[in-house]
Order: sequence, then structure tokens, then C-alpha cells
Amino acid sequence: MAELKEFIIKGLILDPVNNSPIVILQDKDETVVLPIWVGIFEANAIALEMEHIETPRPMTHDLIRSLLSALSTEVQKIVVCDLRENTYYAEIYIRSGNKTVVVDSRPSDALAVALRTGARIFVVDEVIQKSRLYSITDQREWSEEELKKWLENLTPEDMGKYEM
Repeated sequence: MAELKEFIIKGLILDPVNNSPIVILQDKDETVVLPIWVGIFEANAIALEMEHIETPRPMTHDLIRSLLSALSTEVQKIVVCDLRENTYYAEIYIRSGNKTVVVDSRPSDALAVALRTGARIFVVDEVIQKSRLYSITDQREWSEEELKKWLENLTPEDMGKYEM
């Protein structure tokens, strides 16, 4: 079984080069940062939930939460499970009774669902290694401006552009 490391959504920022949204995941130990580029609509769904903004009608991820609840199921966890050709892959683990179903998902959708359901977020250790992550040497909170500067100083050789 793959080794998993728990992460939280640290923030949502814009790529300073092309203005693409980036979800910043950080491990619970605050030693690893994982940036995942996402689409504008998914970023909006994540931002609305992070800011606790209610919409007049349910958004797609709210509908998913409502469907899962109506079917008496729960999201156990989401796992960023692979990185192939600069594309991240995720799975949503859903429990129904004593059965667990694993559903393929884009990481952005899985993260939006995790925020709405309170599910824990994990990343497979191999994905962490593949993504050539950077350690945070000081154990302090990063401001949005510090994260932007960190991303601006990365070169294409350091990270590459990860697609949705």
C-alpha cells in the first residue's frame, strides 16, 4: 500500500506569469508545499468555500455534497494519487455502509468536495517525490505575498507547469 502524507489547503493564489489559479497544499508538518494549477471555475468553487460564501443556488460541488448526504454516504478522504506527464490525479474515497468506493477525480474537484464535506486530504509519497517539492526551512506561517515571491523565483527547470 502506498505511503500517504496528510495535507491541508494553505491558500489559493494566481500564477504571477500567466494568472492561472494555483491551490497551495501544505503538509500537516509544515515542511512541504505542493502547488497545483487549477481551472478558474474550480478555483472559484474552492475560494467560495474557503471564504464561507453562500451562493443563492447550489454550485456543482454543493450538489455533490447534497447527493452524497441524501444517499447516506460520506467522503472518507481524498488522495492525490499520481502525477503523470505534468498532470495530477486524485481519488475520492466514499463510504456507503461498510463498503468503500473509490472514484477517479481531478484534484481541483476532489479538493472542492473535501472542503465541503470536511474530508481529510492526502498525497501519495511517490507523488511528493515526483513533484520535486521544496522544504520550508522555517516553521512559520507563509503570507500570500511570500508564497507569490516563492513561486516567482522558481524556474521551469525547478518545477515545470503542472496542468489541470
